Amino acid sequence: MTSTVAARTFDSLDPRTGAVVGNHLVHTEEDVRAAVARAEAAARWWRGLGFSGRRSRLLDWKKALVRRLDEVAEVVAAETGKPLDDARLELVLAVDHVDWAAKHAEKTLGRRKVPAGMLGANQAATLAYQPLGVVGVIGPWNYPVFTPMGSIAYALAAGNTVVFKPSELTPGVGLVLADTLREVTPEHTLLEVVTGFGETGAALCTSGVAKVAFTGSTATGRRVMAACAESLTPVLIECGGKDALIVDASADLEAAADAAVWGGLSNAGQTCVGVERVYVVDSVAEDFTARLVAKTRGLTAGTDFGPMTMPSQTDVVRRHVSDALAKGGRALVGGADSFHGTTIDPVVIADVPEDSAAVTEETFGPLIVVNRVPDAAEAVRRANATGYGLGASIFSKDGERLAESLRCGMVSVNGVISFAGIPALPFGGVGDSGFGRIHGEDGLREFTRPQAVARQRFALPVPVTSFRRTAKHMQTMLGLVKARHGR
Repeated sequence: MTSTVAARTFDSLDPRTGAVVGNHLVHTEEDVRAAVARAEAAARWWRGLGFSGRRSRLLDWKKALVRRLDEVAEVVAAETGKPLDDARLELVLAVDHVDWAAKHAEKTLGRRKVPAGMLGANQAATLAYQPLGVVGVIGPWNYPVFTPMGSIAYALAAGNTVVFKPSELTPGVGLVLADTLREVTPEHTLLEVVTGFGETGAALCTSGVAKVAFTGSTATGRRVMAACAESLTPVLIECGGKDALIVDASADLEAAADAAVWGGLSNAGQTCVGVERVYVVDSVAEDFTARLVAKTRGLTAGTDFGPMTMPSQTDVVRRHVSDALAKGGRALVGGADSFHGTTIDPVVIADVPEDSAAVTEETFGPLIVVNRVPDAAEAVRRANATGYGLGASIFSKDGERLAESLRCGMVSVNGVISFAGIPALPFGGVGDSGFGRIHGEDGLREFTRPQAVARQRFALPVPVTSFRRTAKHMQTMLGLVKARHGR
């Protein structure tokens, strides 16, 4: 990535070739505030359409995304370096989420009756979820459509407009996404895009948006929270993970090995919920590991998956591989010689000490650590022994019970990353992986404020909340409470 500050532009590059993909503005604080002001004006119109009007436009957007799927995927592939079909898969998943959010917003957020209770017997109680206004979204580079769309689509369905700051590595993706939405909402721009570096993102945090949804590293997430705290702007933080895959004695080993390879190496391991650690029970470890190694050796970096989108991430992966080997890990596939510029061949290392950086820190590269454990209980203990808590996978006939003991936001049983493709399931983590949820009903409510309304239907015979209340009135009320709750 190169920048020309004087001209206020920067280039986005193809990480596979270094070729310039596009040239983009570095938006200033003034630019960001102007974008938020435009979004605020658009939000009034968008909210006025109501649930049915917004649903119609969002479903039209879904169709536009499908029509232009290959075009958008080409931009994703060019700016991330991932294979075109992986970019297409990302778009397919995003389209499904737009569809779900559009169709479920009214049922989830619309005003509904709630029980009023004994003391509120004369009240009609209702609850609704109102849009916030303008939501700021700061997106990542590894899945530059699917991940931010978990905030963008759900915020829009809830009645908000969005100012989106894509990663400086994938600015073109943000612009083409906004263009597809503008195609079906020509009256107003609902998705404003501001491009640039960290300063642009920081400006968004202090721009007056009603909420900021951030996806990125834990360190940057803390800085976003600190910036937003100055104005009490609420935040949704989705950071990294150190996700574990547990292989129990009862597992389908062929399926588990296939899932470990895909979960650990697809997108060159640059997946926040990708498989970074595998804990396999001793009794099946040899068989499982042999299957995993065979499948991994059949993959080719640069063909089956792309390079490191962010070149500096190569140094992190190299450090983790070196540390794992220096502390006694056994290289089963690849190793120190797997690095070719920003392209990294698959690496599988077994028997890595639990204090190694490859076990304790997020690698975000094509490295899979495989460690043996005596039983599934120990696998769960080790999976939880980290500050992260994003996702996990379990291959076992008892997987759902084991999942209850895992300290994380999402679990796939007898599969990998499957929860991300189910729009109704919320997505988010705990601890160093962040807080708040995108996707599902929780994701819709994340971009709203609950509004409670109590409407008096008739006066109570006992004036509880009035200076007309007497001692006799109080005795009557206490008698009712004791009869109902004291037995």
